[in-house]
Amino acid sequence: MMADSYEVHLKEAAAFIRQHDDFLVVSHVQPDGDAAGSTFATAYMLQALGKRYTLINEGAIPEKFQFLGGEHSVVQYALQPPERKFAIVISVDCADFGRIGQVQHCLDDNMLLLNIDHHATNDAFGAVNLVRADAAATVEVLYDLAVTLGIPFTAELNDCIYTGLLTDTGGFRYSNTSPKVLQIAADMLARGVKGHVLAEMFLEKMTVPQVSLLRKGLSTLSFAHGNRVAWLSVSLNDLAETGASNDDMDGLVNYARNVEGVEVGMLFKEKQPGVVKVSLRSGGQADVAEIAKRFGGGGHVRAAGCTVSGSLIEAIDQVVKEVGKALL
Repeated sequence: MMADSYEVHLKEAAAFIRQHDDFLVVSHVQPDGDAAGSTFATAYMLQALGKRYTLINEGAIPEKFQFLGGEHSVVQYALQPPERKFAIVISVDCADFGRIGQVQHCLDDNMLLLNIDHHATNDAFGAVNLVRADAAATVEVLYDLAVTLGIPFTAELNDCIYTGLLTDTGGFRYSNTSPKVLQIAADMLARGVKGHVLAEMFLEKMTVPQVSLLRKGLSTLSFAHGNRVAWLSVSLNDLAETGASNDDMDGLVNYARNVEGVEVGMLFKEKQPGVVKVSLRSGGQADVAEIAKRFGGGGHVRAAGCTVSGSLIEAIDQVVKEVGKALL
């Protein structure tokens, strides 16, 4: 996106927020650090403007990210569907409309949606679209929007922005760690964010079930295509035996990706019998977003995901074959 058109979209998004009230704020299913940080950052921004809003997600915000919301709570649609419809919607960190999951059932037929995102595969599904594919995280876009709106950077908002940057750049290690990312991070630190505390909380600490799941996952580590492709798998039985949750699988895919010589690392997670979620990570040569799109998924060039029907063995066979074609 050209800088001048981005400025236009920022102003359009700011106008959308100023002109409307009673917002529904939603991020993608199974929210990560950027989705959680973006959800709560949007809430703090709307709060600063005196707007009414409701935060909803299909499932739960991972427990480790919930402190970012302070007094805010996020309605779990799967457990407590709201009895009303919403006409004004802000989606954050969703590459396509389907990523909001069941929450779409509580949207008014004539709803207006502001789409704020950073995925290259975003299909501009909003009435207003504020999408910057070269941003490292959605919170980077929200930072710019806060500046445009003239919203004060409170301690709570700063923690949300820093968390999204921290987690979506892998602790400022991935190739999406741009000069702007570090400038925003420096601004957050200057405003009092305790970066080392957030890094310890979100990147270092592991639960006992998480360690148990890691042991099981590593025992499945497999290679193909001249050791350029590696993957781990986690079955429903593994989750039951370890007592681990979906949150405990965070970062597991990197153990496949980080093996020397591996160009594509994957994690296959059995979500329910016959349904497998696949996380793909690239070393830079392969565009895993394109691979994921072949299975109805999407994401970034170096990080993407999709869902495949079939058993773990069947899903692994299908996706590994497609990855092999991409590496030819």
